[in-house]
Amino acid sequence: MEKRDYYEVLGLKKGATAEEIKKAFRKKAMQYHPDRNPGDKEAEENFKEVNEAYEILSDPQKKDRYDRFGHAGVDLNQGFGGGFGGFEDIFGDIFGSFTGGFGGGRRRNGPRKGADIQTRVSITFEEAAFGTKRDIRITRSEDCPECGGTGAEKGTERTTCPHCNGTGQINKVSNTPFGQFTNVTTCPNCGGRGTIVTNPCKKCGGKGKVRKDVVINVDIPAGVDNDSVISLRGQGEPGQNGGPSGDVYVIVQVKPHKVFKRNGADLVLDIPITYPQAVLGAELVIPTLTDKISYKVPAGTQHGTTFRLKGKGIKVVNSGRYGDLYVRVLIEIPKRINAEQKKLLQQLEATYTSGEHEQKKKFMDWFKKDIREDSGEKDKKDSRDK
Repeated sequence: MEKRDYYEVLGLKKGATAEEIKKAFRKKAMQYHPDRNPGDKEAEENFKEVNEAYEILSDPQKKDRYDRFGHAGVDLNQGFGGGFGGFEDIFGDIFGSFTGGFGGGRRRNGPRKGADIQTRVSITFEEAAFGTKRDIRITRSEDCPECGGTGAEKGTERTTCPHCNGTGQINKVSNTPFGQFTNVTTCPNCGGRGTIVTNPCKKCGGKGKVRKDVVINVDIPAGVDNDSVISLRGQGEPGQNGGPSGDVYVIVQVKPHKVFKRNGADLVLDIPITYPQAVLGAELVIPTLTDKISYKVPAGTQHGTTFRLKGKGIKVVNSGRYGDLYVRVLIEIPKRINAEQKKLLQQLEATYTSGEHEQKKKFMDWFKKDIREDSGEKDKKDSRDK
């Protein structure tokens, strides 16, 4: 199957920024994550495709080659790997890897990168703000300690495969209307390794690999947000035929805070104040993530007014910049008051003139004007009816 465009895989247009690529990857990774789609093979394949796209587009050098040359620019098995790799792939499904007429074909059992591993880690709001370290446990394949990864019983060695004579490939000549081609397939006896095990290791059963629980220490930088992805290069499943190991993707889940809300690197804090504080002004103590500061709320502060405290937000990842803290004051109206309080409020209400409540005056002026206009239209209509 022909590979889809990596930008299409992530739902982006060519030329997307690093931040847009990262954001799109998070969204797609969460959508197709195996934990959310248990047993769904299509979702599993989509998840791998998303990881592959992000691996290329998140690397500036690989992204540049991909933008200029497409898949051929980042795949060593294609045009930039030498020979007729790209042309061969067009006919691979019909003739397999071929050698006829083109000076030697490409081995399909070459080095392959190991599979990636996904895991999650849960941290507190404060840990996300200031950074932390976590030990994560994953299960991956590693070389068998008994045979050293050979698959052969200790004291013995792997032997040359008699089916392919150590080449790892089976050649079959075919006569076609296009000429004579040699169909090259992976040797079924040795799986393309060129060697076989006659005395399998008892611990790994001749596989050369064993499953092992591994603990990895992860450095979580200050400023990470919910669903941020931390990549651990080369910590995934081992590669095949000398290929590099896969990667580990750690998806960070941040627990919500009791009072602070987050918007990127900015924080939002709602602080309740009384009616007298709003009218007369007050000195408030504002909590931040690191300390407490005093802030003067001016007289006449309205419900929902927001004040900005510069640099009191969360650190921007991998930078020296900080977001801001936005403090929103909310005037709390008592649900129950005693008789004395009620009397005082009634006396206060009696002292008001139209000048104290500008918004109420504007509304009433509009309301009265609207009523007069409606009455005038009605009087004109009644006159016409008569």
